[in-house]
Amino acid sequence: MGFDTLQDEDKRYIRSIVSPERFSTGESNLDLHSRDMSGHRASRPEAVVWPKESAEVSRILGYADQRRIPVTAWGAGTSLEGNPIPLHGGIVLDFTQMDSILEIRQDDFQADVEPGVIYKDLNHKLRHTGLFFPPDPGAGATIGGMIANNASGIRTVRYGSTKDNVLRLVVVLANGEIIEIGNRASKTSSGFDLLHLFVGSEGMLGIVVEATLRLVGLPAEIASAVATFQTVEDAGKAVFAIIRAGLDPAALELLAPECIDLINRQKNLGLHISPTLFMEFHGPTRNHLMEVMGIAEGLCREHACREFRPGLDREERDRLLEARYALGDMIRQDHPDHFRIAIDVAVPISAYPEMIAFAGETARKAGAGAAYTFGHAGDGNIHLVVETERGNRDAWQRIKEANRSVVHKALALKGTATGEHGVGIGKAQFMEAEHGRSLEWMKKVKQLLDPHAILNPGKMFP
Repeated sequence: MGFDTLQDEDKRYIRSIVSPERFSTGESNLDLHSRDMSGHRASRPEAVVWPKESAEVSRILGYADQRRIPVTAWGAGTSLEGNPIPLHGGIVLDFTQMDSILEIRQDDFQADVEPGVIYKDLNHKLRHTGLFFPPDPGAGATIGGMIANNASGIRTVRYGSTKDNVLRLVVVLANGEIIEIGNRASKTSSGFDLLHLFVGSEGMLGIVVEATLRLVGLPAEIASAVATFQTVEDAGKAVFAIIRAGLDPAALELLAPECIDLINRQKNLGLHISPTLFMEFHGPTRNHLMEVMGIAEGLCREHACREFRPGLDREERDRLLEARYALGDMIRQDHPDHFRIAIDVAVPISAYPEMIAFAGETARKAGAGAAYTFGHAGDGNIHLVVETERGNRDAWQRIKEANRSVVHKALALKGTATGEHGVGIGKAQFMEAEHGRSLEWMKKVKQLLDPHAILNPGKMFP
């Protein structure tokens, strides 16, 4: 489907909707909105607009739909699969100025927010209420971007991903119509579940302008431990045993030796360079957590655990968590001149040991350069970052083949091509293999809600 380029008359109309300082065709702004944190090729929009209210979004979308001008929503640009890159130019709607926390209802464990709110800022605001918003992708992601990608993170194993923590949305459709979906009740069996149709849709079905989020209470007690193993497969088996035992970890992270080595060099942590599990448990009392930790240690010892170090103090735990959150940045900083692919898959927890071993072996066989294996082990999520020096075409082809091998292995194990990074550009090639005939029904839903395909075109569908 063809799109129109932005004409002078279009620019004049958009300037009549927003104030002049919130509309730009400047080179620097176009460049800033041409790429995310992935390695996918940059593509510049023709204009960037910073809306401040839903009525402005509605008018811009309604006009763009009539004129067949592409529109791409933008949060913080921290995505890793080219999700917000405006492949067909057009307008980027940058929501960083639509960043109000509208209401916090402590008694209902809920917060109403605009899409530009950064989730870390929300949790900072909540710190005195005894509540927090659990999804934690690590980067400075906005709530709108997290909803678009169904973001997850370190504590997803206990608290769920973004879709499990959103109750209500206000969405602007492609034609400018504003709809409200979901409600503020903690449960409902009323009608079709349109709410979760939009969560994870990457701004292709409509653009979120307001959200009601589910909050949870801060844990009374926290206990953490580090366990080291002989192989990543042994660590994967321990993960399965901990989940099967019903210990309900709040975090269960796996880091391969190369990740530990990098963390030690950049953060001076002095960890043993072995396959490592970091685990965290939340509970009502210290005695309860000591009992849970004892069971966890026994399960790890059954799977060739070399060392189990419980009782991390708050400073140790915070330093280790900070290093885990920063791992992606550390990899980029350690090899600033390299090309890389961040592979992200998830499998059923019973298949995790096999999947983690396969990912590591595939990276070794690629032989293209540095490779780092880590992941949110508690929910079966694996990340494999493989990189090579720029200009080495043979190595780059091997990396791309490693990506395909890992994804197809995950699909063969009844998993998914993308655990939390979304589809965007990079994973579109695998959608038919994962979804089969149901992909055609996704296309029909897209056509129904966005018949002129102006919303984030060029994504998801191969």
